[in-house]
Amino acid sequence: MSSSATSIATTPPPPQSPSLSSDSDNDSPNHSSHLHQHVDLSSSIFQSYLSHSSSQQDLIKIQSFLISSRSGALSCLICLERIKPTDPTWSCSFRCFALFHLLCIQSWAHQSTTLAISRATSRAAIPDENSIVWPCPKCRVEYPKSQTPKNYYCFCGKLEDPPRDPWILPHSCGEICGNALRNNCGHFCLLLCHPGPCPSCPKLVKTKCFCGQLEDVKRCGFKNFSCNGGCRKLLKCGVHRCGEICHEGDCPPCREEGVYRCQCGRVKMERQCCERYFRCEIACNKILGCGKHACERGCHEDKCGECPFQGKRTCPCGKRMYEGMACDVTVPLCGATCDKMLSCGFHRCPERCHHGPCIETCRTVVTKSCRCGSLKKQVPCYQDLTCERKCQKMRDCGRHACKRRCCDGDCPSCSELCDRKLRCRNHKCPAPCHRGACAPCPLTVSISCSCGTTHFEVPCGTEAEQKPPKCPKPCRIAPLCRHASSCKPHRCHYGACPPCRLICDGEYPCDHKCKLRCHGPIPPPIPEFTLKPKKKKSNYQTEPTPGSPCPPCPELVLRSCVGHHIGAERMMVCSNRAEFSCENLCGSPLPCGNHYCTYVCHALKRHTSKSDGITRGESCEKCTLPCEKGRHPTCPHPCPLPCHQGECPPCKALIKRSCHCGAMVHVFECIYFNSMSKEEQMAVRSCRGPCHRKLPNCTHLCPEKCHPGPCPSPEKCSKKVTVRCGCQTLKKEWLCQDVQSAYRQAGCDPKDVSRNQYGFGLLPCDSVCKSKVKISDADLQLRKSKLVEEKEPDNLNNVTKRRRRRQRLQEDNNISTLQKIVSAIRRLLLLLIIVVFVTALAYFGYKCLMWLSDWMNEVETQQRRRRYP
Repeated sequence: MSSSATSIATTPPPPQSPSLSSDSDNDSPNHSSHLHQHVDLSSSIFQSYLSHSSSQQDLIKIQSFLISSRSGALSCLICLERIKPTDPTWSCSFRCFALFHLLCIQSWAHQSTTLAISRATSRAAIPDENSIVWPCPKCRVEYPKSQTPKNYYCFCGKLEDPPRDPWILPHSCGEICGNALRNNCGHFCLLLCHPGPCPSCPKLVKTKCFCGQLEDVKRCGFKNFSCNGGCRKLLKCGVHRCGEICHEGDCPPCREEGVYRCQCGRVKMERQCCERYFRCEIACNKILGCGKHACERGCHEDKCGECPFQGKRTCPCGKRMYEGMACDVTVPLCGATCDKMLSCGFHRCPERCHHGPCIETCRTVVTKSCRCGSLKKQVPCYQDLTCERKCQKMRDCGRHACKRRCCDGDCPSCSELCDRKLRCRNHKCPAPCHRGACAPCPLTVSISCSCGTTHFEVPCGTEAEQKPPKCPKPCRIAPLCRHASSCKPHRCHYGACPPCRLICDGEYPCDHKCKLRCHGPIPPPIPEFTLKPKKKKSNYQTEPTPGSPCPPCPELVLRSCVGHHIGAERMMVCSNRAEFSCENLCGSPLPCGNHYCTYVCHALKRHTSKSDGITRGESCEKCTLPCEKGRHPTCPHPCPLPCHQGECPPCKALIKRSCHCGAMVHVFECIYFNSMSKEEQMAVRSCRGPCHRKLPNCTHLCPEKCHPGPCPSPEKCSKKVTVRCGCQTLKKEWLCQDVQSAYRQAGCDPKDVSRNQYGFGLLPCDSVCKSKVKISDADLQLRKSKLVEEKEPDNLNNVTKRRRRRQRLQEDNNISTLQKIVSAIRRLLLLLIIVVFVTALAYFGYKCLMWLSDWMNEVETQQRRRRYP
């Protein structure tokens, strides 16, 4: 954030050209709205401060806030919503100076303090009001609970609920800040009520450099300076002087090298001046004053001292004192119990008075309980007792169990990562697992204009609702049309450049000029504004759009018709080179010699025919009328040729004619068939085979050959027909003509008899036939009755199916209330039995597991006793 803001602040704004216009300029050339546009003066305002400042972070924060406020990009890091000028706000006053909604920061502070109190209560600690703090959502600076914001103040904190004024900065009172500047210089901030930290003190004071050799007039906020000369201060060694450039703080250690002796004076070594006092590794070994012991101290400068074994001496346990003993005599033991406190801090040494240290491990058997209190056991004092039970208590995060073996109840903080999606929806929480809301995403996203000169930073997660800043720089894309030198420049933008609005003024071959707007080539458009551009843009145009040619000349000129007729001139468009006719008919004879050209007056290439001497036009219409001449011999087919001279060609069309009996179809050429006489045509159409026509009085075919007209003597058919009696018991073969005569005698026309009944019932039945007929009638009646009886149940069954459905519906509706109650009680009892069974199974299973754990611990204890009796 600081680097981007620095680039904005240190770059002076370019002079605004009066010809520079935005993308939404009007078409009128007299439009001068660009003269009233506001100029970005933020860089010029801070230029005087930035030129004298070595630390620009404070001013950069203020300038970044002003740019973000002007572009409407201020967002609350807690709710990620846009901060409106009328919303009550609170800003951090220690480190980050970030701006939040007042309600959001109150909710944040309440949640943080509540969580701190719950953590202290879970650890059986009494929370102190001063120890309950809440952090800033951005810089994590801790505030006490008493500093939870309750009211809405301006930036300097003087005015409560500052009113909205369009002429001053939002959330500001518009008065002089007046806060004390840093470093307690005694001056106050002279800027208007502003966000962020106050800048360094701009007052001029007399001050000296770090080394004190140069005195100069400097800004009070930057009065500590370096003269860039040699420091020359006397170092701590008191011999050498500092050789560094004038610097702040203490001088570094002296690094001059020389040969120095150790403290005992035995060893010489080349060392740096700051390390000239050192000790060698040779033992002292000088005889002490007693003359019997040597000095055990290492290299030292002072005297060795007295012998430590002279004077009053005690036994090792300290209970008996001896005086006047020589230093080389060993002190006798007193024989009493040592009784020194062991390292455990509870028991004393049970041994007799002895030389040397006591035993390191206390082996007194005591009854101990494990940390979680679930196991008690007798173990040596030095041995810690732990069980294998895992702690199931939830940690402070409220999401993960402790799972630590033999936990004492003070569960450690959760060591897993939170890894929950932050409110920005782009990153995950990197903090350890915790309760409550996660801290806002600390990252920021830079949003810049197309050229990258103007940009500002917004909190991560709010970039989707941001718009690119308006850049005062001119667009870097040069126009490609003919008006590039005189085209009106426009501002930096995304997308396509605005089209050129000047007149084309291009010359036509006819010496006229194009009076339309410029339609020359257009440079390729800049990609649209997006924070995450796609890798492959199929619709992105990398080449300029070629310009369209000038349209045809629209000027009106006077022109004559095709035939250059007098008085037929017309006004036409200059670019329209087409000739026109005078709307009179052409009238030239066509090549067919039978018709004349019906076209309207048109251009002709005339020529005179040598055969008839008639002048015709080559460009006249072609006669498309059909030939209307009559053919010889006469036929129904028209001439297939278009209208032509001379006689029509012979008709070669094929015609179909069936034979007389209809069994075969003959195909003839039209001229061949129509040139025959009627008798020849009838003879040619015969198929020379059987007639294949059915006789009118019987079911048989005609026995004659294919012939024209009706079949001869249809009543004299000689085919054999099987004749039967009425009961079909007797049968005989008659000639068809006898059957026809029998039907006629019976007063029936043989034409009306069907093919299946032909010859049936002509023979009389005898006595045998009658008895058979009676038996068959009785059987028939029985069969019919059975059929009727069998059909009736089917109808009944169909009726009962419908009735059964209705009865089922009625039975379902008629179930009594008592039956419903009984069924509900049964289900409830079954559910209770299942719940009791599952509960009992879980209880006894848990008891079994606990018994198994205790048994395993006992077995392990016995094994340890066997190994270490």
